Amino acid sequence: MADQYAHSGEDKRPTGIPALRWEEPPEGPVLVLLDQTRLPAEEVELVCTDPAALVEAIRSLAVRGAPLLGVAGAYGVALAAVRGYEVEQAAAALAGARPTAVNLAVGVRRAQDAHREALARTGDTRQAAAAALAAARALHEEDAVASARMAEHGLALLDELLPAGGHRVLTHCNTGALVSGGEGTAFAVALAAHRAGRLRRLWVDETRPLLQGARLTAYEAARNDMPYTLLTDNAAGSLFAAGEVDAVLIGADRIAADGSVANKVGSYPLAVLARYHHVPFIVVAPVTTVDTGTPDGASIEVEQRPGYEVTEVTAPQVRVTGAGGGIPVAPLGTQAYNPAFDVTPPELVTAIVTEEGVVSPVTARALAGLGAGVRRPTAG
Repeated sequence: MADQYAHSGEDKRPTGIPALRWEEPPEGPVLVLLDQTRLPAEEVELVCTDPAALVEAIRSLAVRGAPLLGVAGAYGVALAAVRGYEVEQAAAALAGARPTAVNLAVGVRRAQDAHREALARTGDTRQAAAAALAAARALHEEDAVASARMAEHGLALLDELLPAGGHRVLTHCNTGALVSGGEGTAFAVALAAHRAGRLRRLWVDETRPLLQGARLTAYEAARNDMPYTLLTDNAAGSLFAAGEVDAVLIGADRIAADGSVANKVGSYPLAVLARYHHVPFIVVAPVTTVDTGTPDGASIEVEQRPGYEVTEVTAPQVRVTGAGGGIPVAPLGTQAYNPAFDVTPPELVTAIVTEEGVVSPVTARALAGLGAGVRRPTAG
């Protein structure tokens, strides 16, 4: 089950908010999540005491973002093991909670494999649970290190492609500390540019249908004192036409073997705009997001979200009688098309930045070489 503890708006957290942490109170281990559905109005923590609560938190997007989902999945397996739940059953439920985000299944499998190996070797359930928890903690730490490396590689790439500096960067969805054990993926690159005095403007797409740019990226940008401006997704074209965008930085939930990138819906139109206006379109994601088992973009399963996320407007403080608990903005019975993601083909991607380096041009062969020496692109 999950319990919620609200934090006063006066209780200001440090900029590096832990989106997820493992705690061991006297009553037993728990996984504590910052409930992202309540931001930016309230900072509320969700305390998960069993895997089912974590599955629901993942499905509801209380915890989200590709890298963090992997970490959460690993901790979920550890939680099941420590609390005495059936680990294989819990692992299957966790891995299937969001089908597009490959990191989730990767994290679950890592902790699950550690648990299986220790159990087979020792026959001791406590040692097996400890092994699963150690695997989750290691993944959490590795993600923080990967985040720092991606920021370093990404900033170097921006400076290489845009030597004049004063970067004006457009981003989509949320890719900061709320999705990572560190400072994020694409947002971490923009933050590094800001700290280096080379970020002129962060353009933040509000990101339909759940406004994760408006609610979360703007929240993180404000906390970091970054120069940012929020815009509706369909205003991006006018920004490009006015010459106000120097680069696009986005994250990814899955990268197919051929370099096709699944990211929050609205990413593909940005790639088309960027190509027409000769603006670099850069994807920032850890190596764990590259799924060599998915051959191409057509093979990526795209999650379909409930229609009420489009036909209603919701706010944490407001509950009315709409199907999703929100305020209806469309006639009753309106059908809604609401994919969570779209897929950008590799030919529209200027570069993929990972902790191992930068892939450009984006090809299946280059992606297969990750970890074995990734070629850096040349300017232009």
